[in-house]
Amino acid sequence: MTIDQAITRVQFAYPQIYYACHTRHARQKSTPTQISQRDSEILVHLDCDEAMTLGELARHMDLAPSTLSEAVSDLARHGFVAKAAVTDRRRVALRLTPQGVAAVRATSVLEPERIARALRRLTVKDRERAVTGLALLAQACRKGR
Repeated sequence: MTIDQAITRVQFAYPQIYYACHTRHARQKSTPTQISQRDSEILVHLDCDEAMTLGELARHMDLAPSTLSEAVSDLARHGFVAKAAVTDRRRVALRLTPQGVAAVRATSVLEPERIARALRRLTVKDRERAVTGLALLAQACRKGR
């Protein structure tokens, strides 16, 4: 498969997955028990194990660090993100907390039952290949901005 063929397959597959599995509701403001759609979009770019600086997150999301700073501070105050200093106090490493994972799962734009129905249609081997492929593509996206 060439890169151009792969691009075409991703461009056709992603909208089909999104349309079939996305939720039809939006949240306006984050609280300690739920997150807004905007904050959910921030959290899905973070990881529990691999830290990311605010600058890296801003570059990946194509936003100014100042735009993200207040939102990330609110998410940390609510317990969804853990912040730790990196080399100096101005650089902060961000990690998703278990509470952040639970919040993303509970408020994802993709509904778990719809995803489950689609995944159940695959063999165990194909399911693993599909999930691994999506994870690899997401990882490449995080590194490439």
